[in-house]
Amino acid sequence: METKPPLPPFTLDSAKDKVQAAENAWNSRDPQKVALAYTEDSEWRNRSEFLTGRAAIEAFLTRKWEKEQDYRLRKELWCFMDNRIAVRFEYEWHDGAGNWHRSYGNENWEFAENGLMMKRYASINDITIQESDRKFRWER
Repeated sequence: METKPPLPPFTLDSAKDKVQAAENAWNSRDPQKVALAYTEDSEWRNRSEFLTGRAAIEAFLTRKWEKEQDYRLRKELWCFMDNRIAVRFEYEWHDGAGNWHRSYGNENWEFAENGLMMKRYASINDITIQESDRKFRWER
């Protein structure tokens, strides 16, 4: 059986580790790698889109990062209990025309015993920003 430590039930330290691992994975912008953190039948709500399963998650992330270029994300643990974690996040990206955006949101996560995420519900809002207002920059 595949596992993705840390495993529930979460402690403060293991919940922080899980959030950091998610941030690192999403910042890789590798849809296949990110999708492996979810159960085969994982359920998602992302904005107004509802997804089920790894294949749908991978396809969604591929579309997302084609649109949201130079994506850079920060996640913060909000609270946790047993096999659930809530996070707040913000990320920046630009579209194909070079317009920069910052997206803010909250996610509720529920994990299976093996540490894979079986439910992810995300609420997200976007604002347009000037490139000079960016907070997150890639070190090149």
